[in-house]
Amino acid sequence: MQLYIYAKSGHNFGLDCVRRSAAVAFLLKEFNPILCTSDFRAGAYAKEHLEVKKYIPIDVITNLSNIMQKGDILIYDSNEVNETLLNEIKKYCSKVYKIADEIPYYIVHPLFLEQKSNQSIEKLFFYGDDDYNQNLFKISQDSLKHDLPLLFGHYFFLGSEKNYINSFSKIYDEEEYLECIKNTKYLLTGSLNTALESIFCGNSPVLLKRNDKEYDENTIKKYNIPYIQEKSLDKLILEFNNIILNYPTLATIKPFNFDKISSEIQNIITT
Repeated sequence: MQLYIYAKSGHNFGLDCVRRSAAVAFLLKEFNPILCTSDFRAGAYAKEHLEVKKYIPIDVITNLSNIMQKGDILIYDSNEVNETLLNEIKKYCSKVYKIADEIPYYIVHPLFLEQKSNQSIEKLFFYGDDDYNQNLFKISQDSLKHDLPLLFGHYFFLGSEKNYINSFSKIYDEEEYLECIKNTKYLLTGSLNTALESIFCGNSPVLLKRNDKEYDENTIKKYNIPYIQEKSLDKLILEFNNIILNYPTLATIKPFNFDKISSEIQNIITT
């Protein structure tokens, strides 16, 4: 029996599901999991940066039946699954786990558990990995030039860096994601997953609620993560700076214990 982990990814989805799924793959690496991503590029990223050993591109979750065998185990992070499909998956798989249900939404890779006392970046803006409609460019047009660096997104259009050189003090390449998140004291980000990674690093993120995204409101409220609604860049940064002047106390997030899930998977594989 094989353990598969499926993560929705792509130009309209970003890498949030991939980063969570890669964390699960690493924490369950004793079972030699195979990470399935919606595009090849996301899987290659997970292998190069998130210590994933095996990956396969699978464009939609229903195509998993082309590679899985009856009785295999599936962990998935996607909103593609409705009740009817889930029932079919449960009939086919010996065990099914969903990230955000049986595995919590706040799962992060152990790479982000190292806390630093002296961050090299005071403030940073990460809009997210995806921006297919170039909303960041729209809100930053005609803005002032701010003393704030921008971390580029994985799926941003090639060559679009020139759109932001008049708005930000510096542009970090997407390849620098891990080091930037670990080393930034105050992070403004449109990704809740990235905000959680920042918290585990011991830093202080502010969530930007993008107009084109939905967010897990329970997680935001539970851990008291400060947030801003999307607006013009000038107004965003003004509000961001005001928040960090009186940054709130975040609730403690404890790393998820995988012992129960590991035991369940081990029992299935050995019987």
